[in-house]
Amino acid sequence: MNFFNRLQGVFFSPKDTLKAISEKPVWIDTMIILLVVIMIFSFIIIPYAQKDQIQVLKNNVELQERLGEEAYQRQLEFLENPPKWFFFVTSIIGPFFVTMIGFFLPPLILLAFGRMFSTEGNYKQTLSVYLHASIVHNIFGNAVRLVLILTRKSVMQTTTSLALFFPKMEVTSTNFRVLSQFDFFQIWLFGILAFGLSSVFKIDIKKALFLSYGFWFLKSLLYIGLGALGGQFGG
Repeated sequence: MNFFNRLQGVFFSPKDTLKAISEKPVWIDTMIILLVVIMIFSFIIIPYAQKDQIQVLKNNVELQERLGEEAYQRQLEFLENPPKWFFFVTSIIGPFFVTMIGFFLPPLILLAFGRMFSTEGNYKQTLSVYLHASIVHNIFGNAVRLVLILTRKSVMQTTTSLALFFPKMEVTSTNFRVLSQFDFFQIWLFGILAFGLSSVFKIDIKKALFLSYGFWFLKSLLYIGLGALGGQFGG
């Protein structure tokens, strides 16, 4: 099964497609394509993210007071006139390492959690089904988000989660962080992933759904906690 057949299968016949992938794991071509898509997405949105950061810095009086006038002006000058290496790091190097961690760490955690239900399955199988389920979020989801970002001229104000229905909600608030975890494409991703985990670990779909969404829930709690901690320091 070539990549385009797998791509189509993820959307139109995820159960059969992920079952086939779990039985004959393939992941390198999918990883490369996802990586290229994410790198292109990151490169395109960098100018909008930079503009958002400048706006946040200018509007955050508490942060300005905490930094002090000299440090505030220095940080503002850096954001308004960043060195050339800054774009390279933020659009290529940073996203690359974050993406690679995001590709290889979750399957390891899912495999560890899967051992609570089964001794079947291995890391390569888990990695393969996870990467293919991620197509929903990283290709289709990013395509939708890119259209929204280009339309709104803002990264920070763009979301494909439940927070979309609360446009006046402050993006740095706890409520926004909580609602942003209910991203439609992430919910879709982990639903599809359950089919793959069911096949990898040879467990019924109810246990696979519990495993998949249990991982999503713990990941969301971590994100909310880190966001709240960052907010304490003006992040």
